[in-house]
Amino acid sequence: MKETRGFPFFILKNGTCGNFYFTMNNTKPPDFKTQFAEEIFKGLTSYPKKISSKFFYDERGDELFQQIMELPEYYLTGKEYQILLRHREEIGDAFASMEGFDLIELGAGDGKKTKVLLRHFEEKNFDYKYLPVDISKNVLEQLSASLQQEIPAVEVEPQQGTYGEVLSRLADYRDRKKIILFLGSNIGNLTPQEAVVFLRKISSSMDEKDLFFMGVDQKKEPRVILDAYNDSAGVTEAFNKNLLVRMNRELDADFEPDTFMHWPLYNPETGVAKSYLVSTKEQTVQINSLDLEVHFQKWETIHTEVSQKYDDTSIAWLAEEAGLEITGSWTDKESCFKNYLFKRTGS
Repeated sequence: MKETRGFPFFILKNGTCGNFYFTMNNTKPPDFKTQFAEEIFKGLTSYPKKISSKFFYDERGDELFQQIMELPEYYLTGKEYQILLRHREEIGDAFASMEGFDLIELGAGDGKKTKVLLRHFEEKNFDYKYLPVDISKNVLEQLSASLQQEIPAVEVEPQQGTYGEVLSRLADYRDRKKIILFLGSNIGNLTPQEAVVFLRKISSSMDEKDLFFMGVDQKKEPRVILDAYNDSAGVTEAFNKNLLVRMNRELDADFEPDTFMHWPLYNPETGVAKSYLVSTKEQTVQINSLDLEVHFQKWETIHTEVSQKYDDTSIAWLAEEAGLEITGSWTDKESCFKNYLFKRTGS
């Protein structure tokens, strides 16, 4: 590996070198055919190396995450499900509107928890339309099929795309009240600064009658949190390493997943849980479709996920910074997880 000023280099196969701090000697990077390819190039040529957690969710990643949600260590899904089941009447009353409403769910996934609310809405004959949003076409197709079978009366309008793409379209839904759902503590995948920016976009898309409903994992005993990202069955490890498998398949790379270890950390002071892939040996990986080779020192990391944990004080701060106001909240019996309801400040 070539080095300059102490920083590791990546090498393009034409022999040109570069790194995060220096230009690539005016060499133009490859033309990227997909967002995945572009972000992998940028992430693995930065220092330290990183890959966005949104790329966990290919077809295999979707399957593994479904397994994770059933694990005893992964409490988040069960706790939020418990909240929605116990408090569906109150939540439904808060959502209800004479003119009906659009229910827009960011990161819908399999819809297991949301179906608790949808069944309740059907029982109450609410006038609403459900717009599930997900980056995965596969997930949306499975969700639509399951809803057709389980709750056929629900009017569904799937929206494929990233949060950013969909948020840019949310402002168009102004004919009637809209309820924006953001369950599963997905807000934790953003840093607090990124979360403020994200929530400001939510706020700017809302009218005075609109509501935002968000699930948030709470700070708690550190071992409970760490175990949720390092289950004894190794499913989370496979989920993390599936990023390497995906790069092999889609970008013609030659990662050896067994030469990387899954390593989660949790800092109770900051409330930040992080996951890494750690190279267990010095190695060079070829990513042929990007015409790139990436060198790893022994014990060098790829940062793959962040999961921020919050409490009432920090959520109140986020809301204030984003122009939102908390109007209600519900928690599980052990106060592990919490769902908050917001309106736009001044509404």
